[in-house]
Amino acid sequence: MSINFFRMTQQEAEEMAAWHYPPPYDFYDMTADEEDYHEFIDPHRRSPRTYSAYKEGALIGFFTIHPTDEETVDVGLGLRPDLTGKGKGDSFVAAGLSFAERHYEARFFTLSVAEFNQRAVEVYRRAGFKETHRFMQKTNGGTYPFIAMKK
Repeated sequence: MSINFFRMTQQEAEEMAAWHYPPPYDFYDMTADEEDYHEFIDPHRRSPRTYSAYKEGALIGFFTIHPTDEETVDVGLGLRPDLTGKGKGDSFVAAGLSFAERHYEARFFTLSVAEFNQRAVEVYRRAGFKETHRFMQKTNGGTYPFIAMKK
């Protein structure tokens, strides 16, 4: 069954903002960073290129696409907490990248991931991403190491 993407509605944003991940992945809870939370939950601040992902009629995650030039998009994504760590990341990432290729004519992709999240780093590597550099990012009330990747 394929994954389908639709422009995110306010109801979907509110539902996803209430998702809670088990530690240490609670780092990705929307409520972990007040600024990120408000940007996601406010329909006037949320990117119009934020899409809800559905599989078999169920909301399974989101995918945000930020074009950075004519051929490259930066992506942000989240999978529903009960689906993480179960081998579903590969198909979710592949579907999101395919969507971005079709709708944004993307040839290259970039993303950033918290360094501790080796589970996600491995999913991205299997999808063809390679590390470009590491950097420190202010978020969630502190500064944390992140990995920038490109495909």
